[in-house]
Amino acid sequence: MTLMPTISFAKFAAPKKGTAIVLVAEGGSLSAAASACDPGAAFARAFPVAEFTGKSGSSVEVLAPEGSPLDRLVAVGAGKTGELNEYVWLKLGGSVAAQLRKAVDVTVVAELADAEVSAADAANLAAGILLRSYAFEKYKTRKDEGNGKETTPAKPAKITIQCADPTGAKKVFANAQAVVDGVVLARDLVNEPANVLGPVEFAAQAKELEKLGVKVEVLTEKEMKKLGMGALLGVAQGSVRPPRLVIMQWNGGKAKDKPVAFVGKGVVFDSGGVSIKPASGMEDMKGDMGGAAAVTGLMHALAARKAKVNAVGIIGCVENMVDGNAQRPGDIVTSMSGQTIEVLNTDAEGRLVLADALWYCNDRFEPKFMIDLATLTGAIMVALGQNYAGLFSNNDELSANLSAAGQASQERVWRMPLGTEYDKLIDSKNADMKNIGGRYGGSITAAQFLQRFVKDTPWAHLDIAGTAMGAQANEINQSWGSGFGVRLLDQLVRDHYEA
Repeated sequence: MTLMPTISFAKFAAPKKGTAIVLVAEGGSLSAAASACDPGAAFARAFPVAEFTGKSGSSVEVLAPEGSPLDRLVAVGAGKTGELNEYVWLKLGGSVAAQLRKAVDVTVVAELADAEVSAADAANLAAGILLRSYAFEKYKTRKDEGNGKETTPAKPAKITIQCADPTGAKKVFANAQAVVDGVVLARDLVNEPANVLGPVEFAAQAKELEKLGVKVEVLTEKEMKKLGMGALLGVAQGSVRPPRLVIMQWNGGKAKDKPVAFVGKGVVFDSGGVSIKPASGMEDMKGDMGGAAAVTGLMHALAARKAKVNAVGIIGCVENMVDGNAQRPGDIVTSMSGQTIEVLNTDAEGRLVLADALWYCNDRFEPKFMIDLATLTGAIMVALGQNYAGLFSNNDELSANLSAAGQASQERVWRMPLGTEYDKLIDSKNADMKNIGGRYGGSITAAQFLQRFVKDTPWAHLDIAGTAMGAQANEINQSWGSGFGVRLLDQLVRDHYEA
């Protein structure tokens, strides 16, 4: 498992051992506390040689002077003080984490010469350190440094962040760590191999949230049949592993308040079914449950920080396999809504799972809004690459709030169109609709399909195929599974829907 650092907060004092990491704003001036870590003025000599000016993300390292109790001194650039915000402090924490290496005792001096560092800033710095430190190493039984010799895992770093208000930072960090833990949970779920994480095992992971006060129900195949979830069950019928529908409820708001709702696609492995995928890259389809992972991580975050909101998280967990019992192209299934679907491509399965999950959510809970997350289409990656998730919505206010939350968290979304012209592309001659709409506009026709199962409830669909797995590494994520969506939706709730 990941050896995550432990973090504490303290007042400014000269570090007595290990590594000292100081922050330097653009301009290169050391704060008073940073200067106290370097009585021999080693930084003053090193900065000009390394051309270090405090630019964001830059760093310079020097050996501690003779007689110092420290081993290493590191300066990390904080950039322009006028550009520091919540996300920049997260990134700065990531830059600090990149300098940890094998250090065990680390002191981070969270002070800048020309700007105040608040308790929230110090807490976000700490959260960034944790996010960057994540690595999925659960199945590594040995480490090899390239010389053929086995090494034992390093000890987790003990990090002390010195700041002006350590008591306040500790309080703010408690909430920040709740969100970090939600992201870590989502990353772990996406990174798990499919032979370990099936629908039943995924449901068991979600059940663990009961320890935080989340009410968790798990519907079996028998119960879903009784509800008429033919679309979801059609996807699952080719696998020997039974499907599960998981309903998570966090009741932190007023009893009479309608909940906000989040629905996730949980295809634990997607072979494509009879419409089988090419072999190259199919191993990545263990991550086709990234939407369900994000919903589970979000519910953890909301519960762990005791969010003052009523929230529902629903995940449809299935495996899409090739088998004599698998559904065939041309099959017609009946969804829980009563609408019939002609399955022209068994690899367009996520929308079938979501169709029943969305209808169930809306019918049972009548939420303020529903947001679904799914690694749904490769088409969205053609349109947006891997830096934005696709946003489709029937509600301008919800869409605007999501876009704002995306900018604040830097888990960014880009609104895509919906329209009757696209809707016609999924009309079927043999059923109420078909599950694909042709070669062009694939992510749009997938969203149009989902819209048929939400009635008039404010709804947004996030296509996270490019951002949930295999996305570009950045300052706060070096993992294949990114946990995309947890911070975005926690920001949305915090900013707009929490009492």
